[in-house]
Amino acid sequence: MKLGLSIGYSGAKLRIPIEQIKLAEHLGYDSVWTAEAYGSDAITPLAWIAAQTERIRLGTGIMQLAGRTPAMAAMQAQTVDALAGGGRVIAGLGVSGPQIVEGWYGEPWGKPYWRLRDYIQIMRKVNLREDPVAHDGREYKLPFTGEGSLGLGKPLMSIMHTNRDLPIWLGSGSEATVKLTAELCDGWLPMHFVPGRMEFFRPWIEEGFRRAGNGKSWSNFEIQGRGPVMLTDDVGAALAAEKPTIALYAGGMGHKNINFHNEHMRQRGYPEVAERVQELYLAGRKQEAIEAIPDEYVDEGGLYGSIKRIEQRWAAWADSGITGFTVVTDQEEAIQLMADLAGTRPAS
Repeated sequence: MKLGLSIGYSGAKLRIPIEQIKLAEHLGYDSVWTAEAYGSDAITPLAWIAAQTERIRLGTGIMQLAGRTPAMAAMQAQTVDALAGGGRVIAGLGVSGPQIVEGWYGEPWGKPYWRLRDYIQIMRKVNLREDPVAHDGREYKLPFTGEGSLGLGKPLMSIMHTNRDLPIWLGSGSEATVKLTAELCDGWLPMHFVPGRMEFFRPWIEEGFRRAGNGKSWSNFEIQGRGPVMLTDDVGAALAAEKPTIALYAGGMGHKNINFHNEHMRQRGYPEVAERVQELYLAGRKQEAIEAIPDEYVDEGGLYGSIKRIEQRWAAWADSGITGFTVVTDQEEAIQLMADLAGTRPAS
């Protein structure tokens, strides 16, 4: 099992835990993952990390589509990959949600499926560098010839000789976008994945492989789960500490009718909880929303407790069908424990 380390996005101050990242690399971790919301961006920290590491792969989990055009996303990923020595960057993409897309970036929510399809295809064309990039999609057209155009645009090819094989992954969870991920991408960042969920997603993934029609299969497709890991003698307190964030995302991160986190809570078998948490959160009763989240919902999404308890519960993750697991923790001992459980620690 490959391991990743999540550093997420910044709070009020940008802090990159470079010593933990170096420790993870030393322990055989495969990747480190940044993120972005409406504070720090996902790409810039990777350049800083690349300068202080040697091998670990550098992933964005995720770059928001609205934050940059597909050509710029390819340029940024290729630039960091070149600085890092080549073959280290994973361009993880995602659509975010309408509150951020329209409220922060000032772009229409539009048709996310078609935007994703066009975006990935354009990035591939940039990366492959086979022809000047032209694209006639439903959401993106290159060259642009719409309203306001001078009609002077021309297809261009990247000046920099790019990494043709730079992987593109997608953070997705709906039927349409999971199929799209399996069809067009090299890897998948599944939303709210927990052990036992792969059978739910399997038909979608295999349909995506079928659509790809190029020999794509489970053997050449990466799937990166993620979850908190916390060594503690007080499991109850650890679970309680996660609930405010879950309530924020499932209750308030999105409109009542468009909240992907709430939908995944329903898919995981908690429809009544999802409805109640959202109702309470949007009514301003945040503490009650937090208290409405059951311990078992939190517990199944991460690894909490003693070494023995985490080891026992890790077995389900290791057998869940994922190819990698991103550790979310600020504990060095948890980073070390996961290296031992996943068998990544190099022989001394």
